[in-house]
Amino acid sequence: MRKQSGFSLIELLIVVAIILVIAAIAIPSMIRARIAANESSAVASIRLVNTAQISYTNTYPTVGFSGNLANLGGTSCYPPTSSGSCFLDQQLASGIKSGYSFSVNGSSSTPNTSYQVIASPMQPAQSGVRYFCSFQDAVIRVNPTSAISTCDTTQTPINQ
Repeated sequence: MRKQSGFSLIELLIVVAIILVIAAIAIPSMIRARIAANESSAVASIRLVNTAQISYTNTYPTVGFSGNLANLGGTSCYPPTSSGSCFLDQQLASGIKSGYSFSVNGSSSTPNTSYQVIASPMQPAQSGVRYFCSFQDAVIRVNPTSAISTCDTTQTPINQ
């Protein structure tokens, strides 16, 4: 009789079961790490928007703060204008970056003396858990439970 080489069906099933157990342990950790990375990116993006708004209002004092993200971005930056100042990259200026959606609102006065930037997870509990915002004081604020509609001093400053 000739001896067969290879693995038996039972041995293969045991290996597959071990791989599934390891995957079941690792996947939740990977999801938490992705959420933490997206939230970190959102905070950094809000810092960039704050810096861009300060630069924008210094560059265009008759306009004041930008009323939207598109004015802070731009594709044709020679020469920069108040409707395409190129202070932000195109991805952030489009309003979507790293699982978060960004919006900028300003007052309707001229010059615009206020603004607020709000970052919300595009898929809550999957792309991010917390909501972030900032306004002209440049302090980043957080709401861990619900969406932010107005950013003001009632929102909790983030621990930095």
